[in-house]
Amino acid sequence: MGSRRGRDSRPARRLEPADPPIRQRIEKIFGTWKRSYGLRRMRWRGMAKATLLIHLTAIAYNLKRAMAITTVA
Repeated sequence: MGSRRGRDSRPARRLEPADPPIRQRIEKIFGTWKRSYGLRRMRWRGMAKATLLIHLTAIAYNLKRAMAITTVA
């Protein structure tokens, strides 16, 4: 076997997976934001504008979701 110069001799440690239902819910929200709210790309926006865009998207998503929840009940 070749030299492993600059590498640790121990095998890589795997991270424990996140709780699947929680991760699934979060990934669904991010997917909706990307698909429906234009967050697929944030190139050339700058950090302040990107942060504002994410916050406004979260507000819009939560308002739409709250209306759907309250009209059903």
